[in-house]
Amino acid sequence: MEGMAGTRSRLVWAVNLAALLLVLLWTIPTLGLLISSFRDRDQISASGWWKAALPAEQNVIFRAPPPETAVPEGAAWVLDGNVFGEGGGSVAAFGLSAREPKAFAPGDTATGRAGDTLTVAGDGAFRITYPQAPEAGRGDRIFVTTTTPPRLTLENYETVIVAQGLGRAFLNTFTVTIPATVIPILIAAFAAYALAWMRFPGRALILACIVGLLVVPLQMTLIPLLRLHNAIGLDKGYLGIWLAHTAFGLPMAVYLLRNYIAGLPREIIESARVDGATDFEIFRRIVLPLSFPALASFAIFQFLWVWNDLLVATVFLGNAPDQLVMTGVLRELLGSLGGEWEILAASAFVSISMPLLVFFGLQRYLVRGLLAGSVKGG
Repeated sequence: MEGMAGTRSRLVWAVNLAALLLVLLWTIPTLGLLISSFRDRDQISASGWWKAALPAEQNVIFRAPPPETAVPEGAAWVLDGNVFGEGGGSVAAFGLSAREPKAFAPGDTATGRAGDTLTVAGDGAFRITYPQAPEAGRGDRIFVTTTTPPRLTLENYETVIVAQGLGRAFLNTFTVTIPATVIPILIAAFAAYALAWMRFPGRALILACIVGLLVVPLQMTLIPLLRLHNAIGLDKGYLGIWLAHTAFGLPMAVYLLRNYIAGLPREIIESARVDGATDFEIFRRIVLPLSFPALASFAIFQFLWVWNDLLVATVFLGNAPDQLVMTGVLRELLGSLGGEWEILAASAFVSISMPLLVFFGLQRYLVRGLLAGSVKGG
């Protein structure tokens, strides 16, 4: 017995560690995306998101003004300026060549090949001194290693929501997702109750057809369904995409809810019928309240699927600017702003924020509804 108890304890620890590892694998990238969405382009290019709380070090090549702009000062000619221009920053080191960009500390004096000297202060102010009047030409290159204090900004979110049209796409996605989640739940709940507790000819055949529809690839139905929409006058609009998402989500919804409803205590249903309750009253007053975990489980899956959908939205809604959903906008941003990671990070996190809220808000019903719907039958 002691050996069995010890083995079980080790198994519990192994399961807990594995679950913790899976949680970390899912959470760490999301955390990195969130932090990156508040950083600007220079910070993202200078350091990883895990160093967001530390000063960022970056190598910058600054081109000094032309030598002929130097002004005489005593026997020498002097050229003053600031490597940061009107902005601010801190210089960690500087150099005269790409091979040694950190050869000198702030405040040191570096001597060039022509005898000119360069001094760069910690605040970026530099002073170039020429022993004689310099000839006209290009300004000297100054290799500067800067340190920028950590800074978080909301400018990325302002850009994607206002300038990039993600705010309008967010509303469009809501307009598509809410009805496309509610409509199949309503239809599937009625159908599931009928298949679970009502007796009528062909019930088993209907259930078999529903199970068979679960394995039909969505992509095979797009062209026939689009032709049907065009034949009956449903142009690309919200009504068409609501019906499409309803059709694609109904088989899973009916199957899941039917298994759950069929597992409800038979005594409750029969007692209600003895008391004279109709099927609609039993469904509304008994079945629906008891089936809330299964309804919430399907609502999570349907919401996440419709919210993250791109293919169905492209086929049945179109690509007009006033019709684009968030996945469509993200696709265009990825093509036009592929190098601006701060904009893409903010856009991606705006896109996943609502699914995260829905999942964490209803997660307590998810496992209970799925387990009950998978092991019970009638």
